[in-house]
Amino acid sequence: MAAESELRVVHPEVASLQDDKEGPEILQACRVSKRWDSPSSPHEFSEGGLAGWATAFGAFLLQFCGFGYITSFGVYQDFYTQHYLTNETSSAISWIGSTSVSLLMFMSLVAGSLHDRGYFYHLLIVGSFLECLSLFMLSLSKPDHYYQIFLSQGLGLGIATGLLYIPSLAVISHHFRQRRTLVMALVVTGSSLGAIIHPIMLNNLLNGPLGFSNGVRISAGLISLFLLTACLCMRTRLDPPAIPVNYIVAARKCIRDLPFMLMVTGGFLFQIGFYYPLFFFQLDSIKHGISVHFSFYSLVILNGSNCLGRLTSGFIAGFTGVVNLITVTAILCSVLIFAMIGLSSLASVVVLGVIYGYLSGLNVAMSSALMATLTPDVSELGARMGICLFACGIGGLIGTPISGALLTSNYTWWIPCLFSGIVSLAGAMAFIIMRHMFLRRRVS
Repeated sequence: MAAESELRVVHPEVASLQDDKEGPEILQACRVSKRWDSPSSPHEFSEGGLAGWATAFGAFLLQFCGFGYITSFGVYQDFYTQHYLTNETSSAISWIGSTSVSLLMFMSLVAGSLHDRGYFYHLLIVGSFLECLSLFMLSLSKPDHYYQIFLSQGLGLGIATGLLYIPSLAVISHHFRQRRTLVMALVVTGSSLGAIIHPIMLNNLLNGPLGFSNGVRISAGLISLFLLTACLCMRTRLDPPAIPVNYIVAARKCIRDLPFMLMVTGGFLFQIGFYYPLFFFQLDSIKHGISVHFSFYSLVILNGSNCLGRLTSGFIAGFTGVVNLITVTAILCSVLIFAMIGLSSLASVVVLGVIYGYLSGLNVAMSSALMATLTPDVSELGARMGICLFACGIGGLIGTPISGALLTSNYTWWIPCLFSGIVSLAGAMAFIIMRHMFLRRRVS
């Protein structure tokens, strides 16, 4: 009877998510939400309520403290390079940020599987505690002690945010059905807001009179307060499924799907160059003689425009389609990475930050929508997302360290720009072939 209820109620919701044009965070949650038992009638489902909106607020805070903090690493990249890890190369420093980003993606697969089995509160408490511990341990790191920073910020913070990411989105399905997409859209704006607020706060703390240790402690204290609030607010309602979906069987099937594998290949290549502007934009601006005070806000410009791109992605995709939009934005982002070779003035920083931020926001917002579009059987969506996220995580892991090695201590900017642009463009070419194969399959 539970299986019949799932087929009757959940399948239409997941199908609607395939056509949804919100951010990737929204669609990633469907891999979990589709397997939770729920009332068979909409009238039996209590929509929202105090507990529901409190949970949504807690999820918003988790996104603010998790993905929003991870994507602010460009501030640390600049500070470590110029002041705190002066004996290390830009490539070695980039490994810290790329490791945390990739672990967020890798651990999402593990966290999603554990969430399916009813370990939501375990993930919430362990992830929150580990993130607080990692940031406070980071504040104790000494100058030029690379391993201390890598362990706390690269490994600890990456694992912690990975444990929190998927559960913070999937739990929304416990409290909302008709307004699920709207609520998730509000929740994921937490990561975008965090990517705006954290760079401003960190730049002023790290480069101010407080210094690195006290500045990181203040940041860690704020994160701890928000995470504690989130833990107190969030509650589950539904019981986990008796028999979780077999991910291995689904993964074997998707490997024979050519359009999907082209998407995985394209995502891997595109991610290698995608994070180069996010990590090096502020440092690039400073090294080209642009005002240090203004350069501190270069990431704010980029991330603010990225937030706008995510919010408007659904409206634009309604006219262009998901496959077309993600293909075009991948090509344009690659071209803009090439254009960073010409960064030399305040105007170029603003123009590149606004345009790249907006286009990258559109691209990121469509990534999970593309995965859903290329999944004929929605029961396989979780496994397919796991495979794609794993491949993209590897690309994000190796991309910025390679760019940092190409940059060298002489700051030869055109070489990493050229490398990142070429690899990203190769990924965009894979998307073009994927689009052709997908359209031909749909017609046939």
